[in-house]
Amino acid sequence: MNNPNISIGRSQESILATNKVLKNTYMLLSITLIFSAFTAFIGMQMQIGQGVAMIATFGAIGLLWFVLPRTANSAAGIPVIFAFTGLIGLGMAPLLNMYLAVNPSVVSTALGGTGVIFLGLSGYALTTRKDFSFMGGFLMVGMLVVVVAALANIFLQMPVMSLVVSGAIVMLMSGLILYETSSIIHGGETNYIMATASLFLSIINLFQALLHLLTAFGGDD
Repeated sequence: MNNPNISIGRSQESILATNKVLKNTYMLLSITLIFSAFTAFIGMQMQIGQGVAMIATFGAIGLLWFVLPRTANSAAGIPVIFAFTGLIGLGMAPLLNMYLAVNPSVVSTALGGTGVIFLGLSGYALTTRKDFSFMGGFLMVGMLVVVVAALANIFLQMPVMSLVVSGAIVMLMSGLILYETSSIIHGGETNYIMATASLFLSIINLFQALLHLLTAFGGDD
């Protein structure tokens, strides 16, 4: 015969564990975003070139793919996530300098838009507690289509396709924020370091896509 007290106790433990992952994720995400902004600022002040930016970006990808998954379950994952986000920020420096030279206000507008979208979607997922796991397959297919379209446009150089890709990225990153937040809430993601990396990437990609769209529709692209 099942003991209801045991079931209740396990449920409470599960809720506490989920709340801890959420708290740690948002705390670490906030700090890493600030750190990434700092390294981007340093890179902008140093006027680093595209070569250094590419090295930083590829270094961040290497950490994400090969190092972070092996260290995420230990304290070693903390310096790795900071190295990853710091390199991403450094790699964005030339891009930010370019947009600031064209239209400084577009950067602050894109930043504000990114913040509103992230907080709105996260707040919705947290408030409604809906399970968005059904979006996983759609988001995966969407990402593949966007990557193929972006690679094709390197050769085609079609401005319209570039805008379509950026618009698709905004939609996909918004979906990923819902999916990732829901995954934490419902126990699908229990590692706050990996959750931070996923949300960080969604925010950065969303920000870059908004930069492109706002600049293009502002007549400055």
